[in-house]
Formats: sequence, structure tokens, C-alpha cells
Amino acid sequence: MPKAVRIHQHGGPEVMQLEDVSVGDPGPNQARIRHTAIGLNFIDTYHRSGLYKLEMPSGLGSEGAGVVEAVGPGVTWVKPGERIGYAGGPPGAYAEVRLVPAERLVKLPEGISDQQAAAMMLKGLTVQYLLRRTYKVKAGDTVLFHAAAGGVGLIASQWLKALGATVIGTVGSEDKAKLAKAHGCDHAIVYTKENFVERVKEITKGNKVPVVYDSVGKDTFMGSLDCLQPLGLLAVFGNGSGPVPAFDLGLLAAKGSLFVTRPTLVTYTAKREDLEAGAAELFDVVKSGKVKIEINQTYALKDAAQAHRDLESRKTTGSTVLLP
Repeated sequence: MPKAVRIHQHGGPEVMQLEDVSVGDPGPNQARIRHTAIGLNFIDTYHRSGLYKLEMPSGLGSEGAGVVEAVGPGVTWVKPGERIGYAGGPPGAYAEVRLVPAERLVKLPEGISDQQAAAMMLKGLTVQYLLRRTYKVKAGDTVLFHAAAGGVGLIASQWLKALGATVIGTVGSEDKAKLAKAHGCDHAIVYTKENFVERVKEITKGNKVPVVYDSVGKDTFMGSLDCLQPLGLLAVFGNGSGPVPAFDLGLLAAKGSLFVTRPTLVTYTAKREDLEAGAAELFDVVKSGKVKIEINQTYALKDAAQAHRDLESRKTTGSTVLLP
């Protein structure tokens, strides 16, 4: 029987168990896929811990790549034997074989490997909607991107540079600062040593920035607001340090009629045409060489709990892939 990582209760990495699972034939609008690579993402730890509640028992994982084994009635997007990647949908990617909604699958083009796809579908599509839709970055913009040495951050830094932006990134160590600079960051602020708000003001000569992308959440939220120009936009797309607490909306007026959004990939790719358009743009920028997908860690599927420990303790950089 195929194996999958499952949880029967929320908690730490120790609640993850590798189990035999029964995977039947695909139903209407479903496909059965055999994974060749699985993406690791911070949202997986939110699902496991209970920050985002799941119905128990549950699988984990929202991103993967592999081959279509079979399709159910009504499926026209893909056919057996095709290489596919996906991000989103119901958790359960930590598996050798699984059923998925076929409409969430994207065919992988030549020039994109399975491991690349598993490492970039969720992170890369997140960057695509953030930079091209949430706030459409223009040449000449100066942008602040938190956690610039993470999986999303390294993709974003390269893509921002390709768009002609000046990139200010925050990181947690000198080593991560070097990594961020090697991937397009013009300025890497080590937030454990420097006040990032003051540094942003220095770098921009007091002008500050039109947009801040923040996946850290609680610890950086107020500082992020203070980095924005009047009418600036803060896109909070993650909770690495915990969810942002309630705050007085009057602050947005006082700090310059600011905008705040809490976007999600689910919303931005809810329509099939948006998913396909975003994926096409992502594949093109990767195939062009302007954005390189760097898989800096791989773990066997059975070692997923250790992968979670390393991710949560900030030991990882770039993208991480689980191999079934």
C-alpha cells in the first residue's frame, strides 16, 4: 500500500505519523497522481500545530509534482502519463499517491523539473500574485520584503530585481544576508542587530517605500507600517512569528492613509484561468534564468517531522523538498 504522513491531533512535529493508506480510483473531476517530489512550506506547520484548524485525521502538505496515474469522469485538464505540479487544494501532499481535484493541476513544461516544480508551485505562485497583482511592481520602485532568505523571499528577490526594483530585504543572520544579496537584494537588513524601520528610512533618504511584503506577521507588523509612504500598501501574507493582533484602524489614517491586505494564494488562483496564467508567467521567468529555484534541503518523506523542526527553527534556506 502507498504511504502518507498523517496527523490524528494538532501539536508539534511528533504528531506526524507515516501510515499505509488506501487510495482508490478517482471520482468525478479527480485525478490520481504519484508524487515524485513534495514541497515543504510554512503553512504546513500552521496546519499541523492547529493555528489553521484541520478536521482529524488529516494529511499535510499543499504542494507537489508527479505523474498522473488515472483520471475520473469529466476530467479534461490532464491525462494519464502527464507530468504535473500543483499548489493548494485540500492538505495531503505528504504522500506517495493521492487523489486531487484535477482542476488544480498544471502541466509541467519542458525545462521545469519535478523537484523544481515541487519547490516553487506554492512559493512561486505566491510571489507571482504578490508582485504582479496585489501591488504591481514597476521599474524604479523600492520594495521591502521580509524574510528575504526564505523560500518565498529568494524567489521574490530575484523576480523583483528582474522587474527593475530596488530590493530591501530583512534576514535573521549575516549568512542569510549574504544569501539574500546573492539573489537580488540590494540591501539586506539583519533585524537581530539593526532596527529595520530606521535602516529603511536611511536607505530611502526618508522617502520610505510604496509597498511592504510581510510573511512574519506579529513581530514586524507595526514596523512594516512605519516603513510605508503615504498611501502605501502592506501585504501580510503569512504569520511566521504568530498572527497579527487586533489594532485600531485609526492607525492607518495617522500613518498616512495606508492600505493593508491579507491575501491568499487560494483566492488569487480560485479561477482556473488565473491559475494557468500565473503558472505560465512563473514557468517563463524560471526558464528564462531570471529566477533560479534553489533546493537547499531534501528529506525523505519518512523524515517529514525533522523537516518541520528545521523549518520552524529557521535552519533552512531557500526551498525544501520531500522525496517519497
